[in-house]
Amino acid sequence: MNSDTTTPRVTPRFDLVGIVVSDMAAALAFYRRLGLEFAPGAEELPHVEAVLPGGLRLALDTEDTVRSFHPGWRSPTGAGRVGLAFHCGTPTGVDAVYEDLVAAGYRAELKPFDAEWGQRYAVVLDPDGTGVDLFAPRAA
Repeated sequence: MNSDTTTPRVTPRFDLVGIVVSDMAAALAFYRRLGLEFAPGAEELPHVEAVLPGGLRLALDTEDTVRSFHPGWRSPTGAGRVGLAFHCGTPTGVDAVYEDLVAAGYRAELKPFDAEWGQRYAVVLDPDGTGVDLFAPRAA
């Protein structure tokens, strides 16, 4: 690089969390149940996004979409390295959301418990096994 030329520093802005899904319709049903809004008909699309509070976005891409630009990509095995967390308002909210998801057939990872760090906490797995944390402060 030429030291006489100064390039302005670009500061990246965290903007999107992406999840690769094996079944778009199943993933949308799960995340819609948690209150996220996706466009009608999104089940037929290879890439969808929901705008979250504060402007951050959650994107869902099918495995085929990822393979279209990364032919060597393979679906990971074992536990995921990314977790999503949903604030449920109150400790009883954690229990209610957990029960709703489990009753709807989603897999429980951790039943609701009072965590030592001061939260009511639980984990449910999305259709592809991504851990989704449910939490709320125990005290007001």
